[in-house]
Amino acid sequence: MKCLICHDEWLPPVSLAMLLTLRQADVCCQRCRARFIRLEGNRCERCSRLSDVPICTDCIKWQQRKSALKHNYSVYIYNDWMKEVINRFKFRGDYALVEAFRSDVRRVFDEHFSSDAFLVPIPLSSSRLAERGFNQAEAIASLLSLPMIFALRRIDDEKQSKKTRRERFVGRKFCLTGEDVAKKRIVIVDDIYTTGATVHEAANVLYAAGARDISSFTLIRS
Repeated sequence: MKCLICHDEWLPPVSLAMLLTLRQADVCCQRCRARFIRLEGNRCERCSRLSDVPICTDCIKWQQRKSALKHNYSVYIYNDWMKEVINRFKFRGDYALVEAFRSDVRRVFDEHFSSDAFLVPIPLSSSRLAERGFNQAEAIASLLSLPMIFALRRIDDEKQSKKTRRERFVGRKFCLTGEDVAKKRIVIVDDIYTTGATVHEAANVLYAAGARDISSFTLIRS
Protein backbone atom coordinates (compact mmCIF):
# COMPACT_ATOMS: atom_id res chain seq x y z
CA MET A 1 0.00 0.00 0.00
CA LYS A 2 1.03 3.65 -0.34
CA CYS A 3 1.71 5.89 2.63
CA LEU A 4 -0.99 8.55 2.89
CA ILE A 5 1.59 11.28 3.46
CA CYS A 6 4.78 10.53 1.50
CA HIS A 7 3.09 8.18 -1.03
CA ASP A 8 5.93 5.66 -0.84
CA GLU A 9 5.03 2.01 -1.14
CA TRP A 10 5.23 0.13 2.15
CA LEU A 11 3.97 -3.05 3.77
CA PRO A 12 2.32 -2.47 7.17
CA PRO A 13 2.94 -5.20 9.76
CA VAL A 14 -0.08 -7.38 10.47
CA SER A 15 -0.46 -8.77 14.01
CA LEU A 16 -2.77 -11.43 15.37
CA ALA A 17 -4.44 -8.79 17.55
CA MET A 18 -5.16 -6.74 14.45
CA LEU A 19 -6.74 -9.72 12.73
CA LEU A 20 -8.85 -10.63 15.77
CA THR A 21 -10.13 -7.08 16.37
CA LEU A 22 -10.42 -6.12 12.70
CA ARG A 23 -8.34 -3.04 13.54
CA GLN A 24 -7.39 -1.00 10.49
CA ALA A 25 -3.75 -1.03 9.41
CA ASP A 26 -1.87 2.24 9.73
CA VAL A 27 -2.29 4.50 6.69
CA CYS A 28 1.16 6.02 7.27
CA CYS A 29 4.54 4.39 6.83
CA GLN A 30 6.67 3.96 9.95
CA ARG A 31 8.97 6.82 8.95
CA CYS A 32 6.13 9.33 8.64
CA ARG A 33 4.35 8.03 11.74
CA ALA A 34 7.47 8.49 13.86
CA ARG A 35 7.54 12.20 13.00
CA PHE A 36 4.21 12.87 14.71
CA ILE A 37 5.07 13.78 18.31
CA ARG A 38 2.40 13.11 20.91
CA LEU A 39 2.17 15.52 23.82
CA GLU A 40 3.82 13.78 26.76
CA GLY A 41 5.03 14.85 30.17
CA ASN A 42 3.94 17.64 32.51
CA ARG A 43 1.37 19.97 31.04
CA CYS A 44 -0.95 22.72 32.18
CA GLU A 45 -4.09 20.99 33.42
CA ARG A 46 -6.25 23.64 31.78
CA CYS A 47 -4.80 24.05 28.27
CA SER A 48 -2.29 21.21 27.62
CA ARG A 49 0.70 23.53 27.29
CA LEU A 50 3.88 21.74 28.34
CA SER A 51 4.53 23.25 31.75
CA ASP A 52 6.12 22.58 35.14
CA VAL A 53 3.26 24.36 36.93
CA PRO A 54 -0.30 23.02 37.25
CA ILE A 55 -1.90 26.11 35.67
CA CYS A 56 0.01 28.34 33.24
CA THR A 57 -0.09 32.14 33.27
CA ASP A 58 -2.38 32.30 30.20
CA CYS A 59 -4.94 30.07 31.89
CA ILE A 60 -4.80 32.15 35.06
CA LYS A 61 -5.79 35.10 32.88
CA TRP A 62 -8.67 33.10 31.38
CA GLN A 63 -9.82 32.20 34.89
CA GLN A 64 -9.76 35.88 35.85
CA ARG A 65 -11.94 36.58 32.82
CA LYS A 66 -14.35 33.90 34.10
CA SER A 67 -14.14 31.78 30.98
CA ALA A 68 -16.72 28.99 30.81
CA LEU A 69 -14.16 26.55 29.37
CA LYS A 70 -13.32 23.83 31.88
CA HIS A 71 -10.17 22.60 30.14
CA ASN A 72 -8.59 21.79 26.78
CA TYR A 73 -6.79 18.58 25.88
CA SER A 74 -4.57 18.29 22.80
CA VAL A 75 -2.99 15.33 21.04
CA TYR A 76 0.15 16.51 19.23
CA ILE A 77 3.00 19.00 19.47
CA TYR A 78 3.15 21.61 16.71
CA ASN A 79 6.58 20.82 15.24
CA ASP A 80 7.82 21.51 11.70
CA TRP A 81 6.49 18.16 10.51
CA MET A 82 3.01 18.80 11.87
CA LYS A 83 3.05 22.29 10.38
CA GLU A 84 3.74 20.78 6.94
CA VAL A 85 1.02 18.14 7.30
CA ILE A 86 -1.56 20.63 8.57
CA ASN A 87 -0.72 22.98 5.72
CA ARG A 88 -1.59 20.21 3.25
CA PHE A 89 -4.68 19.16 5.18
CA LYS A 90 -6.09 22.57 6.01
CA PHE A 91 -4.95 24.97 3.31
CA ARG A 92 -4.45 22.69 0.30
CA GLY A 93 -7.66 20.75 0.85
CA ASP A 94 -6.16 17.28 1.29
CA TYR A 95 -9.09 15.92 3.31
CA ALA A 96 -7.82 12.32 3.23
CA LEU A 97 -4.99 13.27 5.61
CA VAL A 98 -7.47 13.29 8.50
CA GLU A 99 -7.13 9.49 8.48
CA ALA A 100 -3.52 9.86 9.63
CA PHE A 101 -4.85 11.17 12.96
CA ARG A 102 -7.67 8.66 13.53
CA SER A 103 -6.01 6.22 15.91
CA ASP A 104 -4.35 8.80 18.20
CA VAL A 105 -7.41 11.08 18.20
CA ARG A 106 -9.76 8.30 19.26
CA ARG A 107 -7.39 6.94 21.90
CA VAL A 108 -6.66 10.30 23.53
CA PHE A 109 -10.26 11.44 23.43
CA ASP A 110 -11.54 8.23 25.02
CA GLU A 111 -8.96 8.57 27.80
CA HIS A 112 -9.90 12.13 28.76
CA PHE A 113 -13.53 12.81 27.83
CA SER A 114 -16.91 11.45 28.77
CA SER A 115 -18.87 9.25 26.36
CA ASP A 116 -22.07 11.22 27.02
CA ALA A 117 -20.71 14.46 25.54
CA PHE A 118 -21.83 16.23 22.38
CA LEU A 119 -19.24 17.55 19.93
CA VAL A 120 -19.40 21.14 18.68
CA PRO A 121 -16.86 21.72 15.87
CA ILE A 122 -15.62 25.29 15.51
CA PRO A 123 -17.30 26.62 12.35
CA LEU A 124 -15.72 28.34 9.36
CA SER A 125 -17.23 31.36 7.69
CA SER A 126 -19.09 30.62 4.44
CA SER A 127 -16.31 32.20 2.38
CA ARG A 128 -13.57 30.20 4.13
CA LEU A 129 -15.58 27.00 3.77
CA ALA A 130 -15.98 27.63 0.04
CA GLU A 131 -12.24 28.31 -0.26
CA ARG A 132 -11.12 25.14 1.56
CA GLY A 133 -13.93 22.78 0.59
CA PHE A 134 -14.41 21.39 4.10
CA ASN A 135 -14.25 22.35 7.77
CA GLN A 136 -11.13 20.84 9.35
CA ALA A 137 -12.65 20.89 12.85
CA GLU A 138 -15.66 18.94 11.61
CA ALA A 139 -13.35 16.47 9.87
CA ILE A 140 -11.51 15.84 13.16
CA ALA A 141 -14.80 15.49 15.05
CA SER A 142 -15.98 12.93 12.48
CA LEU A 143 -13.22 10.58 13.67
CA LEU A 144 -15.08 10.23 16.97
CA SER A 145 -18.25 8.25 17.56
CA LEU A 146 -20.17 10.95 19.44
CA PRO A 147 -23.01 13.11 18.04
CA MET A 148 -22.20 16.53 16.62
CA ILE A 149 -24.22 19.68 17.23
CA PHE A 150 -23.70 22.58 14.81
CA ALA A 151 -24.56 25.16 17.43
CA LEU A 152 -22.25 28.00 16.37
CA ARG A 153 -21.96 30.28 13.36
CA ARG A 154 -18.95 32.43 12.52
CA ILE A 155 -19.43 36.17 12.20
CA ASP A 156 -15.98 37.56 11.43
CA ASP A 157 -13.93 36.38 8.46
CA GLU A 158 -10.33 37.30 9.30
CA LYS A 159 -7.73 34.52 9.24
CA GLN A 160 -6.20 33.75 12.63
CA SER A 161 -2.81 33.28 10.94
CA LYS A 162 -2.90 36.95 9.92
CA LYS A 163 -3.35 38.15 13.50
CA THR A 164 -0.73 38.91 16.14
CA ARG A 165 -0.74 36.91 19.40
CA ARG A 166 -2.37 39.83 21.22
CA GLU A 167 -5.07 40.13 18.52
CA ARG A 168 -5.80 36.41 18.81
CA PHE A 169 -6.57 36.84 22.50
CA VAL A 170 -9.50 39.05 21.48
CA GLY A 171 -11.07 35.99 19.90
CA ARG A 172 -13.30 35.36 16.94
CA LYS A 173 -16.95 36.27 16.89
CA PHE A 174 -19.64 33.59 17.11
CA CYS A 175 -23.38 33.54 17.30
CA LEU A 176 -25.81 30.71 17.99
CA THR A 177 -27.59 28.78 15.24
CA GLY A 178 -30.56 27.81 17.40
CA GLU A 179 -29.44 24.22 18.01
CA ASP A 180 -30.29 23.10 21.54
CA VAL A 181 -27.28 22.83 23.89
CA ALA A 182 -29.11 23.45 27.17
CA LYS A 183 -27.92 21.19 30.00
CA LYS A 184 -25.67 19.24 27.63
CA ARG A 185 -22.06 18.25 28.24
CA ILE A 186 -20.17 19.89 25.36
CA VAL A 187 -16.73 19.24 23.87
CA ILE A 188 -15.66 21.92 21.42
CA VAL A 189 -13.44 20.52 18.64
CA ASP A 190 -10.80 22.49 16.74
CA ASP A 191 -7.50 21.85 14.98
CA ILE A 192 -5.02 24.05 16.88
CA TYR A 193 -4.97 25.66 20.32
CA THR A 194 -2.64 28.67 20.25
CA THR A 195 -3.82 31.37 22.66
CA GLY A 196 -7.14 29.67 23.27
CA ALA A 197 -9.16 32.73 22.21
CA THR A 198 -11.30 30.76 19.75
CA VAL A 199 -12.40 27.95 22.06
CA HIS A 200 -12.80 30.22 25.10
CA GLU A 201 -15.09 32.57 23.23
CA ALA A 202 -17.04 29.66 21.78
CA ALA A 203 -17.39 28.21 25.29
CA ASN A 204 -18.78 31.47 26.64
CA VAL A 205 -21.39 31.63 23.87
CA LEU A 206 -22.45 28.04 24.53
CA TYR A 207 -22.54 28.62 28.29
CA ALA A 208 -24.87 31.58 27.78
CA ALA A 209 -27.13 29.20 25.82
CA GLY A 210 -27.33 26.84 28.79
CA ALA A 211 -24.59 24.24 28.19
CA ARG A 212 -23.73 22.66 31.56
CA ASP A 213 -20.15 21.46 31.13
CA ILE A 214 -17.84 22.75 28.40
CA SER A 215 -14.36 21.52 27.48
CA SER A 216 -12.38 21.50 24.25
CA PHE A 217 -10.42 18.91 22.32
CA THR A 218 -7.81 20.05 19.82
CA LEU A 219 -5.56 18.11 17.50
CA ILE A 220 -2.50 20.27 18.24
CA ARG A 221 -1.20 22.45 21.07
CA SER A 222 0.92 25.20 19.56
